[in-house]
Amino acid sequence: MRRLRPHVNPDKADTMRRRDFLLGLGSATAWAGAAPALAAPLWPTPVKGRARVVVIGGGFGGATAAKALRLLSGNTIDVTLVEPNPAFVSSPLSNLVVGGNLRVSDLTVSYDRLVARHGIVWRRTRASAIDAANKWVQLAGGGRLPYDKVIVAPGVSLRRDAIAGLSDPAIRDALPVAWTDARESAALHARLQAMPDGGVFAVTIPEAPFRCPPAPYERACQAAAWLKRYKPRAKVLIFDANDQVLAEAEQFHEVWRTQFAGIVEYHPQFNCTDVAIDGAKQMARFELGEEIRADVLNVIPPMRAGDIAVESGLATANGHWCDVDFLTFASKAQPDVHILGDAIQIAPQMPKSGHMANQHGKVCAAAIVATLSGRLVNPEPLYSNTCYTFVSATEAMHVASVHRYDAAQHTMLPVPGTGGASPRATRDEFALGLAWAQGIWADTLA
Repeated sequence: MRRLRPHVNPDKADTMRRRDFLLGLGSATAWAGAAPALAAPLWPTPVKGRARVVVIGGGFGGATAAKALRLLSGNTIDVTLVEPNPAFVSSPLSNLVVGGNLRVSDLTVSYDRLVARHGIVWRRTRASAIDAANKWVQLAGGGRLPYDKVIVAPGVSLRRDAIAGLSDPAIRDALPVAWTDARESAALHARLQAMPDGGVFAVTIPEAPFRCPPAPYERACQAAAWLKRYKPRAKVLIFDANDQVLAEAEQFHEVWRTQFAGIVEYHPQFNCTDVAIDGAKQMARFELGEEIRADVLNVIPPMRAGDIAVESGLATANGHWCDVDFLTFASKAQPDVHILGDAIQIAPQMPKSGHMANQHGKVCAAAIVATLSGRLVNPEPLYSNTCYTFVSATEAMHVASVHRYDAAQHTMLPVPGTGGASPRATRDEFALGLAWAQGIWADTLA
């Protein structure tokens, strides 16, 4: 894949770059280690009575669940997907947009094939409330959807109020977070382009848990790689509220030491509490009174379950995350409500990631089909996860894990001897990361 240069017009060179990217994805589709395709089962289980399932949210978890419900029931469950966005935009790989290597359009996949191929009804609107007592979903702008089961896959919401100033409209516009909306990644790259050579890009990382543990460090690498090429006197400062790098720590420190020496500085135990704009500089303050000024400041705030989950009383873990039964993803707060993906209170060592949400969707759909057809739910579900981290325009690494249900502890636990991380970032892993993206987008949306 060729590097996307800033301000390149859609001429022949740019067309070739995009063609190389797409061909690279297509040629790698056969590699299925990260996200095996969800094929129609040999023996789908019909559900009598045309049960109705409403799926709120068309991300990795919700879209996968909607597809799996139709496949596993032999198309006998009526599935309605409530998703306001016109297309799926992948958060995984969005840091490649920050680093100037991809465009948001490269991460965008239509819902049309999911809907047409699997007979899913798509309501392009937002769910505003869930009435669990009467079993209906209220739609924004009016209208209700009755359900027998509802799946809530709302992703995360940013807790902007946890950082003073971050909710101010002027600061919101000036400091794109680029975490819950991958389209903001292009705005963040534009800030890097406008930054003076010799300037400072600073990223602040909240305390865990948050969506995609390796992603803030990956973002710092992508910014550093672009600045090293185009503005070599610039600096990248990482201020982490945690006491250490949360994923692939040894590998990240090696990348910073070898590829970005003199560019990247890592500072643990710096919890951002306040942001402000002072002239041309953007300012962050930390809980012990430290203060930094940057030309481009990327403040990643703490997170919680998406709004619909919190407002519906489903966030029973500290008011931020949703407790579920990991056999079925049934909410522990409301009957016939299932919750997927980043919104849940995670099990030990289970990351909040797109791949994991995809796994949640399949397990949840299988459990719902079993319940509605009078069969036993699988007592030992197994989830896998792979996260690829792109540290430059040519190299990547990954971390993987496998999780199995533990009946004694009523939770998912890592399977001993499985998973692990790349020893280092390589060009081969970059190609595999692109293959993973192509595979999981098809698995979720095709």
